Amino acid sequence: MKVYQKLASMVQASLNCEESGNNKWFEIWSVRIADQVRNGPSGSGWDNGTEIDLFRSSASRLAFRGSFHHMDENGGYDGWTDHTIRVKPSLANGFDLSISGPNRHNIKEYLDDMFRSWLSEEADES
Repeated sequence: MKVYQKLASMVQASLNCEESGNNKWFEIWSVRIADQVRNGPSGSGWDNGTEIDLFRSSASRLAFRGSFHHMDENGGYDGWTDHTIRVKPSLANGFDLSISGPNRHNIKEYLDDMFRSWLSEEADES
């Protein structure tokens, strides 16, 4: 099972628990989801790591947030851009990504590669 598949099934499980009023298992699933996302993209400019937006996620879409710390041509930091990464199923390709936010220094191509690589990895068994 790929990371995106595992996350989608975990999100659906948490939503089922929330809908049925099972707060104990909703919290357990929320922690498990956070643990899985903790292995997501972090560093190399994506310095604050990856957060999942559970309010915009479901079994048929995932939403992640984060910020990129840009550098200028002299190697000095020169600002941040905020991004939302949306993942939707694709019959031909497994999933499609869309990335919001400014495309400063063509950063969206880098973010696409980074997230596509992580989400396509085999998920751990736990």
